[in-house]
Amino acid sequence: MMVPLCYAFEISLHRHPAEDLRQGSPHTDVWGTWPTVSIPHEMLVVPLAISFDDCLKRLETLERMFVEPDGSFVWVSPREGLRWQVDGNVFDRNGRVLLIDMRGSCPADDFERLLTCCGWPAEKLVFQLVRPAVFLEEYAFRQHAEARGAIRSA
Repeated sequence: MMVPLCYAFEISLHRHPAEDLRQGSPHTDVWGTWPTVSIPHEMLVVPLAISFDDCLKRLETLERMFVEPDGSFVWVSPREGLRWQVDGNVFDRNGRVLLIDMRGSCPADDFERLLTCCGWPAEKLVFQLVRPAVFLEEYAFRQHAEARGAIRSA
């Protein structure tokens, strides 16, 4: 049986400020060197298009997802197969999602389902690695999460 591609991450999802995005300094960690982007601080307070309530309703449709009214959630793997878990919290501003903190691991396909609940792909996102506080475009984040997941599952 082939093991699915697994992501491991500790991130915050933000609205992608396409018009104000600048290349940042590369970030190096134990998983490699990653191109970063720089975002003006004032752009980080612009919420996503999706409402807080709609995001929570979408999250609740995922099997084995537990969502609290305050925006906290936990999503767990099925009993059989690869074991994984994602914990997170949705934060709002004026009724719309401002950012989503997530940490854990899951198969890449399930991560896609999770992003869809947040308004993606209609809403382009930027991914902040929490500990180093750097921002990555989606392609760089996916490579980073895959590298972390490969080491985790080795």
